[in-house]
Amino acid sequence: MSMIKEDRQVNKGNFRIMTVDLSSGKASIEKIADQDKAVGGSGLCALLFEKAGLKDEPWNHPEQPLIFAIGPLTGYFPLMSKTVCAFKSPYHNQYTESHGGGRSALSLRFTGLDALVIKGRAKRPCLLSIGSNSLEIKDAHFLWGMDVIYSGRIIRHMVEKSHGHRSILRIGPAGENLSAMACINADTYRHFGRLGAGAVMGAKNLKAIVILGDSSLPMPQENKPYRKMWKEVFQDVHSSGMMHKYHDLGTPANLERLNNIKSLPWRNLQASYDPDAHMISGQSFATRHLLRNLACSGCPVGCIHVGFVREKFTKDSRYYYQQMAYDYEPIFALGSMLGIKEPVTILKLIEKADRLGLDAISAGVALAWATEAMEKAIITQKETLLPLSFGHGASYLEALGHLAVASNEFYRLLAQGTLKAANRYGGGEFACVLGQEMAGYATGELFFAAQSLGFRHSHLDTGAYSYEQKHAEQDLKKAVDFLLEDELPRCLLNSMVACLFSRKVYTKERLAQCLESLGYLDLAANLDKAAADIRRARWKLRFDTGFDPDEIEIPKRFFKVTSWKGPVDRKFLLELKRSYGQAIKNLVFKQANPPQGTRK
Repeated sequence: MSMIKEDRQVNKGNFRIMTVDLSSGKASIEKIADQDKAVGGSGLCALLFEKAGLKDEPWNHPEQPLIFAIGPLTGYFPLMSKTVCAFKSPYHNQYTESHGGGRSALSLRFTGLDALVIKGRAKRPCLLSIGSNSLEIKDAHFLWGMDVIYSGRIIRHMVEKSHGHRSILRIGPAGENLSAMACINADTYRHFGRLGAGAVMGAKNLKAIVILGDSSLPMPQENKPYRKMWKEVFQDVHSSGMMHKYHDLGTPANLERLNNIKSLPWRNLQASYDPDAHMISGQSFATRHLLRNLACSGCPVGCIHVGFVREKFTKDSRYYYQQMAYDYEPIFALGSMLGIKEPVTILKLIEKADRLGLDAISAGVALAWATEAMEKAIITQKETLLPLSFGHGASYLEALGHLAVASNEFYRLLAQGTLKAANRYGGGEFACVLGQEMAGYATGELFFAAQSLGFRHSHLDTGAYSYEQKHAEQDLKKAVDFLLEDELPRCLLNSMVACLFSRKVYTKERLAQCLESLGYLDLAANLDKAAADIRRARWKLRFDTGFDPDEIEIPKRFFKVTSWKGPVDRKFLLELKRSYGQAIKNLVFKQANPPQGTRK
C-alpha cells in the first residue's frame, strides 16, 4: 500500500463510480459529491438507483442497474468487510439489497472504486473483469451451465492474478435459469444470498464479475488520531472477547439455545422444539466436521466455519473430501426445517445448494413446504418428480437440482417463491413465508411482523428475534418503537459497510471517531441525520417500486406456533403488523404518528 501524508485534512467526500454497459461494451467513471448525505453502502446504492433505476420497468429490463457499493471506512478499519448489492428483485419486482462478504469490499477499494454499476445485457454469456486501469468483457458461453465451483476454477485461470486482492463473483445454474432464489457466490464461501441477485446477473447474460483490486490504498501515514483509533478498534475486536463466539462455534451456537426456548423451526414449522437438536448443534458440527476457520478480507475474527465430508470412492481406503461453509441459517433451512438430524447430510445439502447458486434459506424452506404439501396430497410425485419425506436427505439432494434448473412447471413456480407455487396448487396456509421464505427464528409475534415487512424481509433488518427473547409483554408501542429505533444504527452500519457482527464494537460514537480520524468531519458530526435520510431514501424506493405493507399477508401457520412465551397471539401479531406498516408509511410520507395502544 502506498503511504501519503494526510494529517487530518477534511476529506472532499467524492464518490468514485464505475458504470459498465454490457450492451455496448463501454464503461465510464464519474465522481459524485454526495458522500456526507449518502455515506456509502446502502445509502450510496439508494442514491445510484434513484439516478439510474427504472422504477416502472420489470426487474429483468436490460437497463435496470445492478449496483455494488462499499463505505468510507472500507479498508481502513477491521470488519468493514461487506459489500451492498442493490437491484430490483425478481421475487417481488421491488427495489432491494443483498449483502455479501469475502474479498469483494477490499477488492473494490483496491480498484479505486466506491461503487460499480452494471447496466445492459450482453449478447452472449460473458465475464466482466475490472481493474484500476482496465476493463474487459470476455466471452464465457462455455461456462454457462457450470456450477460455481467448477466455473470458479476456470475463471481463476482466465484473468490476471492480483496479489490476493482479487474477488470473483459468479452465478450457478439457478441464476442462469432466472430463479428468484438465485444468489451470487462471492469467493466460494460467501454469498449475496437473498431476493434473487443471481437472477439479475443471469438476465444480463453475466456469468461472473472479477474485481482485480490491482491498485494501492492511500493510508494516513502520520495521522496519530487514526493510528490510535485503529488500535482501539482492533483491541475490542481481537482481544476483548466481544467477538469470541463468532470465532469459536460461530452462529451455529444459536441452534440449541433457540431449540431450548421452543423457537427453532422443525419440519416446516410444524414444531418449534425437538429433543434431538443436540445432534445438529454447533458443538456437534465443530467436534466432528470443522476443518478450519476463514475470514473475510479486513476481518481478524474468522467467523467462516468450513466443514468437510469424507466419502470412500473405491473399495480400497481412498476418500474424497468435500468442503463447504456452514452457518446457523443453512443448518436450520436444510436441517431442522427438513427434519434432518445428520450433520453429514446437512453439509451435503449445503454444498449442493452452494454449487447450484441457490439461496440455502429459501431453497430449504421451499422444499419443506413441498414436503408437507405432498404429505397432505395437495401435490403428488407428478409435480415433485420424486418422493419427498421429512428426514430423508437423498431426495432433497435431487430436488435441489430440479429447483435450480426448473425441471418442470412445479419447480419453475417454486423457484419464483413458495407462495407462487401455493397460489397454483394450494397449501398457502402452511407456507412459511414472511415476505420471502422465513429465517430460522420462531420467537413469536415481533419477529414474524418484523420479517414480513422489513426492508429486505430479512432477520437482519432488525434485532427483533433477539429483543423478543427478553420481552414477553405485549406492549405494542414499545415493540414498534424498538423496530424503528433499531433500524437507524443498522442503516449506518450497512452504509459504512460493516459486518453486523461488529455492531457492539461500532457504536454511533465509535463510528464518528473513526470517520473523524480519516478527515470526514462533516459526516461524523451529522450521523443522526445521515441515518434518517438513508432510511427514508431506501424505504421511498421500496414504495416507488410497488411496496404496500397492507398487501402482505401472514400465512396461518404462524398463528399456530408455540414458543417459550406460549401460543402466538393472532390478534397481537396482526396489530403489530398493521402498526409497524403504518409507522413505515409515516417515515416515508412524513405523516404524524397516530397514537399507539398498549396491551398488557
